[in-house]
Amino acid sequence: MLFNSYYFLFYFLPITLTCYYLAHQTNHHKLALLIISIASFVFYAFDNPYYFFLLLGSILVNWIIACVLNRISTNKAVLSFGIAFDVLVIFYYKYYNFFVDNVNHLTGMSIGIKSIVLPLGISFFTFQQISFLVDTYRGETKDYTFIEYVAFVSFFAQLVAGPIVLHDELIPQYRNEKRWRVGAERMANGFYCIAIGLSKKVLLADVFGKAVIWAWADIEKRTGIEMALAMLFYTFQLYFDFSGYCDMAVGIGKLFNLDLPTNFNSPYKAISIEDFWKRWHITLTRFLTKYIYIPLGGNRRGDLRTVINIILVFLVSGLWHGANWTFVFWGLINGVLLIVNRYTRKVWNFFPTIIRWLITFIIVNLLWVMFYAPSVGIGFEVWKKILSFSSFSVNQDMMGLFVNEEIDMVLSVMGPVGAFVSGSPWIYMIVYMIIGFVTSVMVENIYVKEFKPTVCTAVISALLMVWSVTSLTGISVFLYSNF
Repeated sequence: MLFNSYYFLFYFLPITLTCYYLAHQTNHHKLALLIISIASFVFYAFDNPYYFFLLLGSILVNWIIACVLNRISTNKAVLSFGIAFDVLVIFYYKYYNFFVDNVNHLTGMSIGIKSIVLPLGISFFTFQQISFLVDTYRGETKDYTFIEYVAFVSFFAQLVAGPIVLHDELIPQYRNEKRWRVGAERMANGFYCIAIGLSKKVLLADVFGKAVIWAWADIEKRTGIEMALAMLFYTFQLYFDFSGYCDMAVGIGKLFNLDLPTNFNSPYKAISIEDFWKRWHITLTRFLTKYIYIPLGGNRRGDLRTVINIILVFLVSGLWHGANWTFVFWGLINGVLLIVNRYTRKVWNFFPTIIRWLITFIIVNLLWVMFYAPSVGIGFEVWKKILSFSSFSVNQDMMGLFVNEEIDMVLSVMGPVGAFVSGSPWIYMIVYMIIGFVTSVMVENIYVKEFKPTVCTAVISALLMVWSVTSLTGISVFLYSNF
């Protein structure tokens, strides 16, 4: 089940929310957690019942290992077994065929490729459980109950695309009696976040995505400017898709009186690669830092070891995103750039802020090309085409993908001016580009300011929600659900 679906918005969410608060109001607080857990399993297994057994099995094994660790917390062998189990689960579903394909290519063998369907969000809930095992080993989770653990891991708001939540961020909130009651202001805030997030996904990300798919469908026929635009459009699509999901996740959490950690902080405002990774997918960066970079020694063992650790972390980050050499290469380049940034900080800071921002934004755009490309070779071909500046013509079909039916209806009653705009798809494309740029680069993140329910926010929320819901002609998966 997806957030951007009628089932979720009109059935699943209202029913779950009602049952959850009814349980609390009748003093059945454990039942409230059971309701969240059951609802989360239904949410996850809605499209594929097999996912129910996968999630349940993963939770049961990790809980048993955590219980053993609580009894013998100094036993590294038990912790290693638990981490190995989780890594092997991810390896099988995400990397088995990638591994076999590369072994076959290198050795000439013909090991069979399996037909494996990648479960949505498997990396998210697996990383969450690895963090729980490590913290259990450190003696930080001794008094949790099984139902609290299940509700922590499976909470549907962050199950399939994050943020990666830590136990001490969520379980104490489940126990807080002040969060068992409905709060009108938090409800309004939650609805506002959901409306913003849904509109980002439906009205912006999916529109930019159509142009990206069109351009990449036949690269050979595309001009340099078309692929440059496709690069920019994918930059916007990925941002609005992922940040839209995170906005909705935070909003859903607020409906349940739960605060989920911020996962985005206006990453396209970054003035360096180092700054970018402090703003983009914050909870993944936090996980990699806390559970990989620091245990490896961080920056405490000299420059060479620091460089190696950074490269290893970014290779893991690349592989985490997908089983393809493009992701490995993307992670490697990000790691190298961060190292260069780290050791040339004084020189870099000498440049004006606008120059640092522009260079960073261009680099991020170019790296997203490799992130999207089906192979490293094709990624290089697209880079070459973009940088060749061979042609500045843009196909009308590409522009036409930005034409909006709802806006066309409004323009139809505006006379000659409306008719001119309606018949000029290039205007739509430019307007979308301006909206994408202004919204992602110049507008403040919705988490920055304290929310205050006003008539203005109510009207904006209602309009965006109605427009987004009426635009749900097709259901598209959130991009990070596939990671």
